[in-house]
Amino acid sequence: MKQFLLSILLVTLIASASCAAESQVFFTKDISPAGIMAIYNALGREATGKVAVKLSTGEAGNTHYLSPDLIKELVQKVNGTIVECNTAYGGSRSATAMHMQVAEDHGFTKIAKVDIMDSEGDIELPVTNGKHLKFDAVGSHFKDYDFVLVLTHFKGHAMGGFGGALKNISIGIASSRGKVIIHTAGTRETGSIWYDKQDDFLESMAEAAKAVSDSLDNGKKIMYISVMNHLSVDCDCDGNPAAPDMHDIGILGSLDPVALDQACVDLVYKAPDGKSLINRMESRHGIHTVEHAAEIGLGSREYKLVSID
Repeated sequence: MKQFLLSILLVTLIASASCAAESQVFFTKDISPAGIMAIYNALGREATGKVAVKLSTGEAGNTHYLSPDLIKELVQKVNGTIVECNTAYGGSRSATAMHMQVAEDHGFTKIAKVDIMDSEGDIELPVTNGKHLKFDAVGSHFKDYDFVLVLTHFKGHAMGGFGGALKNISIGIASSRGKVIIHTAGTRETGSIWYDKQDDFLESMAEAAKAVSDSLDNGKKIMYISVMNHLSVDCDCDGNPAAPDMHDIGILGSLDPVALDQACVDLVYKAPDGKSLINRMESRHGIHTVEHAAEIGLGSREYKLVSID
């Protein structure tokens, strides 16, 4: 009898631990300003202090980036500053003046202040227990903000397989130098971003993302919202992206970026028309970023999808 009771207790403890590790991901099909506000409110965390709103301003020629009209109400509610960092691959956003022009052309300067965070260099955030990175080099202005609201356009990506919340706070917040460091898994700080060890690159993205989260009161001063529309196989950093060939899905939000990216990936797999994006993700082993992020303690791949519709 005693052994039976101990067995029951063990099963209960395991079940409780499993539930405790499960993160909530909120979902709405309503891709509208009201929908994005509803997701923000559902998260139950208020963006306070000086708020950085991290998004992609989109390469010149791209039209798939988050619409300023979609995000305007939320950005202005939190009195946010839209933040970006310069690219490391050339293009129209590799220098601050050009980057600001693109932000203006794409309508972001009309809804909020825009700050190119590495316009005055970068700072280094420590990476704890990383396989590849000792530090993450981010735009120096990052230190000026109290809270980060991460607005992500979920889509495919030529190198990472997909671009989600983890990419947005790793590559996205990294300075030009930091982008080279991540892409090359810490092997160089200047030069080409092209690197032949794909999993090492993906793991470095996860490590840089954790450095950013850790620096924000261990993840208590950051929140994540991802919009699944214009689902091209190509990133917003591509000036000539492939046209989307699947339907829009909705808006998701979580306090856990690992759970959020996992939920977005799962919805693509469940979609009847997700073949092209699935092929892009699998061909780059994109899920490995999520796997490594979970392994290093950034979040959980176990989640509960909560519809707010």
